[in-house]
Amino acid sequence: MKLHILAILCMATTIIQAQEETGLWTSGRPDGHAPISVMGDHTHSKGDWMFSYRYMHMNMKDLHQGSSEASMQDALSQYMVTPKNMPMNMHMLGIMYAPSDKITLMAMANYQSQEMELQNRMGNEFNTASSGFGDLKISALYTFFNKNRQKLHAQVGFSFPTGSINQEDVTPMSAPNKTILPYPMQIGSGTFDANLGLTYLKEWDKLSFGSQLMGIFRTGENSNDYRLGNVYSINNWMAVPVNSWLSFSGRVKWAAVEKIHGTNPDLNPMMVVTADTANSGKTYAEAGLGFNLYAFKGSLKDVRFGFEAALPIYQNMNGIQLKNQQTLTFGLQYSL
Repeated sequence: MKLHILAILCMATTIIQAQEETGLWTSGRPDGHAPISVMGDHTHSKGDWMFSYRYMHMNMKDLHQGSSEASMQDALSQYMVTPKNMPMNMHMLGIMYAPSDKITLMAMANYQSQEMELQNRMGNEFNTASSGFGDLKISALYTFFNKNRQKLHAQVGFSFPTGSINQEDVTPMSAPNKTILPYPMQIGSGTFDANLGLTYLKEWDKLSFGSQLMGIFRTGENSNDYRLGNVYSINNWMAVPVNSWLSFSGRVKWAAVEKIHGTNPDLNPMMVVTADTANSGKTYAEAGLGFNLYAFKGSLKDVRFGFEAALPIYQNMNGIQLKNQQTLTFGLQYSL
């Protein structure tokens, strides 16, 4: 009799544990991570590590003023030089470690390069370029709850001004000497910035959903007497796991970027569109489609590959600025 009772108690304990485990949100499926363009979307269990690499290509082309298109003639009637397009490439390395089930630490470094094609009033075209390591970001993620296949965690982080704000290049006006480049061609912010976020996740058997609020808050002024604008965004995504190793996702993001505060005294705001801080800040929305591949077994177990292509669906610029075009993001993540 005692053996029967003990067996029944063991079975009951096993059932309860299984119910509790199925009630947890899990990253052990292809849609267990957000689309690859979203950062800080998940946490880890105590003792877990994750290493990641992302590559992002963004292209900006054609002029916008407010929410309408602007012509080269519009820009050149006010400035000596106007940009035509600006492709940007960024390589991002990340690491995450969970000292406890509640806290996950995250660090991210990046290297970016960009090139801008410009035209002056005489119709002459020329290019400028810049590259270098960007600002280092360190964050802590805190999990409030993980139950009923739902999860909520906060992000508190800081960005250190390791990226250059003194990038220079030769232009027709400065040749043969180099001159400092305008704000969009600089690599870092030059200030210590706070990164605050809140992420909610929900899983069903054949569907998952995520929503993330993020804010970047700049502090003080940098050594060139200006401060980039704060950034506020909300990211929402849904993903459908096709099987145990593949999922497809759709994402919509809305963001507001404030104007640059202050001015760099070495820049002439009458010379080029991008040197005038009146042409900074915007609100925009974008939509992305992507997929995740997840190795749940074998020699590549816990390796995840993600891809996403995003396009703008709304843009409202302060002043005259280049319009965002397509953004492509690829990434690899490995957990252990």
